[in-house]
Amino acid sequence: MTEYELGTTTMQYLAASSANLGLLSIGMALGWTSPIIPKLRNIDETPLDNVISDDQESWIGSLIALGAFISPLYSGWAAGRFGRKWCIFSSGVPLLVGWILIATATNVDQIYAARFIFGLAVGQLFTCVPMYVGEISQDEIRGTLGSFFQMFIVTGVLLSYVIGPYVDYATLAIISIVPVIAFVVTFFFMPESPSYLIGKNQRGAAEETLKRLRNKSSEGVQEELDEIQKGNEQNSTTSSIKDLWKSKANIRAMFIGCSMTAFDQLSGIDFVLFYLEPIFGVTDSGLSPEISTIIIGVVQVIASCITPLVVDRLGRRIMLMVTAIILTLSQVALGIFFILDDNDSPSVEYITWLPVVSLMVFITAYNMGIGSLAWIVVGELFDQSIKSYGSTFAASFNWLIGFLITKFFGSVADALGIYYAFWIFGVFCLISFFFGLFLLPETKGKSLQEIQIMLVFES
Repeated sequence: MTEYELGTTTMQYLAASSANLGLLSIGMALGWTSPIIPKLRNIDETPLDNVISDDQESWIGSLIALGAFISPLYSGWAAGRFGRKWCIFSSGVPLLVGWILIATATNVDQIYAARFIFGLAVGQLFTCVPMYVGEISQDEIRGTLGSFFQMFIVTGVLLSYVIGPYVDYATLAIISIVPVIAFVVTFFFMPESPSYLIGKNQRGAAEETLKRLRNKSSEGVQEELDEIQKGNEQNSTTSSIKDLWKSKANIRAMFIGCSMTAFDQLSGIDFVLFYLEPIFGVTDSGLSPEISTIIIGVVQVIASCITPLVVDRLGRRIMLMVTAIILTLSQVALGIFFILDDNDSPSVEYITWLPVVSLMVFITAYNMGIGSLAWIVVGELFDQSIKSYGSTFAASFNWLIGFLITKFFGSVADALGIYYAFWIFGVFCLISFFFGLFLLPETKGKSLQEIQIMLVFES
């Protein structure tokens, strides 16, 4: 084989990065509430006629999850009908509309509408980006490129944390439009998934796309192209949503994919981030809430940047199991501290460092573990013919749980105590360890076709 036929991965990195630019904007929308809610609570800074109530604050926080639950129901169909690329590209519309509504809002209903519309974009991208990246990537770097998903989200969150406290309400929204424009402009020139093109009987277009992605000649991509086509032909009869339940392999893929996205939410990440201020408040660190939040954002980005370096070396199972144990211990430690604090235990003054250390460890483990791995696995498991349907269910299930936790779990914590909330999430983190030990297949280094064979053989 000539040196040229060895190919390069540059175009795959560019395509994956461009697709994930949309998630940078999503991250900014998710992080937006941290610096903006205090402004909406301050009569001198809010653009609204009145400051918001506790109930309005909870709806502002949760409506994005409700929109994200709904949109996969059509995004999966669109990805199968019009292609992964155009489903991802079209998410730029709700992103732009959402930020324009935010920037011009004069009443809380307009903010509600914007947050729900953001949720529609979230659902589209969470459904289609893992699918797209999984299909354009070589086996050796599929995990690395798949981990860009979480990395871009937390980078967007950090941008809101860093910029939001120091600019006014409208300025943050205007700045947040910049990543959307960059996403729309760059992704327009990216290639479609070769697997999708093969599924549409466009082998010539798939060949040209694969040549571009691998930087190889026609001869250099024929073996991979044949493998994709063979896998597609073997499953060509599976094209209905009902087929998700027609084979043990499909059922197993559904179970694993939905379980992984459920554990993403049930880790308690959103609940922990919501309680950043009281956690830092009991430490007497002297840091302002704004600085403390930025520190957490930096930790998230660093942890998510480590994942691409190790996920294709260590594998999905070992990373899930190790980080699940760390998440469990972190949640237990947080619960212990807060029950001691709630009961005015004199020992609290000697362990004021415990909640911050636990929080830092939790954030690191989440972003290296289930926060990244859930979407890598979803992008790998489903057969080409049902991938759009499977990704739809996994994304919708994730955000349904996210909506319920965001909207109602605060009331559970108020009724039982915040420490019980941490312990409940800790139990789910421990369950995810056993899930990784006994049920999660190792997909490291395997082709998408080999993964399907493995699901059939092990099911």
